[in-house]
Amino acid sequence: MHVRTLTGGLAAACLVTLSLTGGPAAAASAGPADAPLAARVLTYDAAGAAEFRSAVDRGAAIWNASVDSVELRPVAAGQRANIRVLADNGWPRALPTTLGNGTVYIGRQAVSQGYDTIRISSHELGHILGLPDRKPGPCSSLMSGSSAGTACTNPYPNTAEKAEVEGNFGGALAERTPAVRAGLVMD
Repeated sequence: MHVRTLTGGLAAACLVTLSLTGGPAAAASAGPADAPLAARVLTYDAAGAAEFRSAVDRGAAIWNASVDSVELRPVAAGQRANIRVLADNGWPRALPTTLGNGTVYIGRQAVSQGYDTIRISSHELGHILGLPDRKPGPCSSLMSGSSAGTACTNPYPNTAEKAEVEGNFGGALAERTPAVRAGLVMD
């Protein structure tokens, strides 16, 4: 959330400067110096995640602490979620439909093989946020997925992965267009 605060402060400083030269109309539009820019809110429904619900919540919290341009929140009762999270007996996977929308499966097959549930959750949410698999890869890359091995429990995106998500959602850290394609992402 640090970039939103910094950018909001810079924007407010610019408006105050303009208000000194542009008169009262410009001054009226200036907000508080620490006003954050609005993140795109995506909701997720982990009701079908069974025993992995807390891992899904933790994965969402990791993304929320890592990027500024998007925020993952649990869906409110009676609302439709952008992201549906389900547990099943297969391999973990994501089915993105459009950027920020789709279905995540937290597969028990990988968990039974020893893969970390929070890393799985954070990785699969990364697909919904527009990131592809990057295999093979080191444990320091969240999107290396299963290629990092069962000993890897790192659930955090690296700097490049964070910047790519910021760019996908119009954040200040990157200036690129989203590269999400609808379809199945297997891990």
